[in-house]
Amino acid sequence: MSGEILSQNEIDALLSALSTGEMNADELKKEEAEKKVKVYDFKRALRFSKDQIRSLTRMHDNFARVLTTFFSAQLRTYVHIDVVSADQLPYEEFIRSIPNMTILNVFEVPPLEGRVLMEVNPNIAYSMLDRLLGGKGASVNKIENLTEIETKIMSNMFERSFENYRDAWANIIEIDPLMTDFEVNSQFLQMVSPNETVVVISLNTTIGETTGMINICIPHVVLEPIIPKLSVHYWMQNPDKKERKPGEKESLEKGLKKATVPLVAELGESHINIEDFLMLAAGDVIELNRRIDEPLTVKVGNLAKFTAQPGKMNKRIAVQILDHIEGGEDDDE
Repeated sequence: MSGEILSQNEIDALLSALSTGEMNADELKKEEAEKKVKVYDFKRALRFSKDQIRSLTRMHDNFARVLTTFFSAQLRTYVHIDVVSADQLPYEEFIRSIPNMTILNVFEVPPLEGRVLMEVNPNIAYSMLDRLLGGKGASVNKIENLTEIETKIMSNMFERSFENYRDAWANIIEIDPLMTDFEVNSQFLQMVSPNETVVVISLNTTIGETTGMINICIPHVVLEPIIPKLSVHYWMQNPDKKERKPGEKESLEKGLKKATVPLVAELGESHINIEDFLMLAAGDVIELNRRIDEPLTVKVGNLAKFTAQPGKMNKRIAVQILDHIEGGEDDDE
């Protein structure tokens, strides 16, 4: 029996329910006898919190956007890649979930230990290969009969694409991805023990009219040193923020004061057609849009910043600043 103490009102309500037949005493005894336990599978240990999985998803959202740009430029066709899921599961279960014959790219990511696996569905891989070889992007799955040339082209392309992985991790740690292995049979690949927990980020990939998945498999041993950095608190702390060194502000101000900018005093503007422009000769008069008694506009770069009046100083043409123009806009007209 449970050690919970019932109030008098609860006891009366329970007795009333038993007497009216709403509750059955035998069922209560049976329910009490049943063990209320929660099943836990030690082969499927959850070693990452939801917060950490969200951080990994956010990182790979950035990676997917970069990959979309990279493959679009390389293949010269429509490419769209986005994250559809991020799950943690045993390595053995992940291997069983992918085709026996597929494209497997294995990378080291120093200074982190362990290796990261990039699995590319054959439909996607062959569509990419067909585009690189001048085709329309048709997918013909002949993964078992890859030639040396096809293998080299594929491995080079995925190696260059994974270099963008460095940017996705930049806010957490500086990594240097290095491709170490290229395999087509998942049964021959054993990165970690079968029960090792891995995080699998699945990227839905569309190339032209071909659709397939790219899976990024990251073992726990790779992420273990940086697990504290995957929390929201770490991202909110802005670890990249650095304190200014003494005198740094003054040095910047000194450098800016020495920078040169173009300063132009406009007498006015005029619009003429091409025919009149070609007919211009010495002595011709062009009418401007500003009266002689109106102030001139002084521009710094392309921004109107001051009003001024024309004059002379030391026998040189000069202008005298009259006022400051607030909110001067670009002169794009």
